Amino acid sequence: MKTKSTLILIGLLAAAIGLSALSYFGIGSQYHTLSARNIKQGLDLSGGVYIVYEAQKDNPTSDEMSSAVSMIQQRVDAKGWAEAEVQQEGEKRIRVEIPGVEDAESAREQIGQTAQLSFYDEQMNVLVEGSHVTDAKVQMYQQSNQQAEIVVALEFDSEGKELFRKATADNIGKRIAIFLDDTLLSAPVVNTEIPDGNAVIQGGFTQESAKELADLIRAGSLPFKLEVLEMNNIGARLGAESLRTSLFAGVVGISLVFLFMLIFYRVSGFAADWALVIYIAVILLLLNGLDITLTLPGIAGIILSVGMAVDANVIIFERIKEELLAGRTLKLAVNNGFSRAFSAIIDSNITTLIACAVLYWLGTGPIKGFAQTLALGIIVSMFTALIVTRFILIGLINMNFNNPKFYGGR
Repeated sequence: MKTKSTLILIGLLAAAIGLSALSYFGIGSQYHTLSARNIKQGLDLSGGVYIVYEAQKDNPTSDEMSSAVSMIQQRVDAKGWAEAEVQQEGEKRIRVEIPGVEDAESAREQIGQTAQLSFYDEQMNVLVEGSHVTDAKVQMYQQSNQQAEIVVALEFDSEGKELFRKATADNIGKRIAIFLDDTLLSAPVVNTEIPDGNAVIQGGFTQESAKELADLIRAGSLPFKLEVLEMNNIGARLGAESLRTSLFAGVVGISLVFLFMLIFYRVSGFAADWALVIYIAVILLLLNGLDITLTLPGIAGIILSVGMAVDANVIIFERIKEELLAGRTLKLAVNNGFSRAFSAIIDSNITTLIACAVLYWLGTGPIKGFAQTLALGIIVSMFTALIVTRFILIGLINMNFNNPKFYGGR
């Protein structure tokens, strides 16, 4: 039994060291897969722009909101903002978070346009809607002896080609105005009928501005206009300072917890601290492996879950003390202590998980981050408190650390 307990303790110690090393160094020298340093950081830690939009339409449908979210995501992806996140909040709001971007106003202009392309005749009658546009590309365009210019070339679907052919045939010698939402892009004169639907948008574009317009058109038209409710820049320097402060607070808090458990619960506290090291390493690995974005509220959730993990151990150790004071043997006291504490720990953690689910379902970005990390921490803490700590305690007892005084007895 003693040999078996020794092997268990050695295995748990190796697990703690191995998980801690893995969470720090990761896998692979170049990318550090699973390394804590690769955990995605939210705007409040890395800096960037966040914008909250509200749909300017009464009771938009879920399909319209999903379409708007999808189209905005396409736009931010087209800009190369790979880490940007777009998500619906409530029934009418859309939150956009773009790490690493500093110009909030420029981001707002580029992603919030409704992008409704329309072709009008001189009497402002709609000739062709932008819904018939299937593609938009940047091209060089030259008319007769004029200098070549950068334009945006459009492609229509079959119905759009026919509408555009008829529009050009009916307006030879007249202008067709091309509008993006309420902005006039160009108004070229029609010289001849265009049967193949080869329309171009002129407007003195640069390569960059033409690409932006083409990306916007390709991303599609939003089903409604969006109003900016909230917009803010968070500097990278401020985010880095917030991260350092939060980590320092976390280290101080966890160190105090370690010390408290050792002083008040001695051998039991040592077992809890050992399990807590494994808990922290597992949390870091899961944050990376599950691709969870870490925010300041998320860090608060992790620190709170550390307290709840220790709280579960305190309940267990107090039950063990009661059993020892009632005259039970050490092994029986440990078994009874875990059994008596089990239902209380499970009940309290389940109620907290329900609260986390409600916060995640109804909350906004930062609140969701808090709920996500707190729920993850609670699940891992139950495992370490009820399983890992028990293995360590039993192993220590079988290795002759069996004086009841070290566990709260007389």
